[in-house]
Amino acid sequence: MSDDDRRKLQSHELHSARSTAAVIAALLVTAVCLYFMFEAAMKSLGQDVWIRSPGEWGTWLTGLPDSADPLVLAAGSLVVLALGLFFLLHGILPGRRARHAIPQERAIVVVDDGVLASTLARRARTQAGVTPEQVVVIVTRNHVSVQLRPTSGIGIDAAAVHAAVEDEIRTNHIEPAPAVKVHVAETGVVGQ
Repeated sequence: MSDDDRRKLQSHELHSARSTAAVIAALLVTAVCLYFMFEAAMKSLGQDVWIRSPGEWGTWLTGLPDSADPLVLAAGSLVVLALGLFFLLHGILPGRRARHAIPQERAIVVVDDGVLASTLARRARTQAGVTPEQVVVIVTRNHVSVQLRPTSGIGIDAAAVHAAVEDEIRTNHIEPAPAVKVHVAETGVVGQ
């Protein structure tokens, strides 16, 4: 496998597809088209229109700024703006899956952020000398947040836990290497 193929495959595993946004856009366009087809069919059969005929919608749209209630117009504009921003950002920004890559010469290794959080929590727990219930680790693309609750009367060396977690990230060759933050709670738990 060439390096380009490997990079493409790794990128495919780390970034999400745009299919969800495309399906939403297609469903919205389909719903609008089906509505207008239904109204046109009702008018051509001589039946009463359901809401408005396509011609009435066109007349309403051309006189829109003057004929609409300003609050309704503002609310509709905000909905259209939100939909537009949603689709624009989904089209421009890279979708990111909750995964990190581990570089290997012969394979592509991708680890889920939940698995990475579990590994880092075990290392932090071992370094701090606490139980699993006293450690919470949250992993995002650029950050690792380690939250510890000490046992009452027993202090935790936050710098040592920080160094241990960073060492675990280095040992596993996680790319991109996230920044580590360790927070030790001021109150402890009793009898752990």
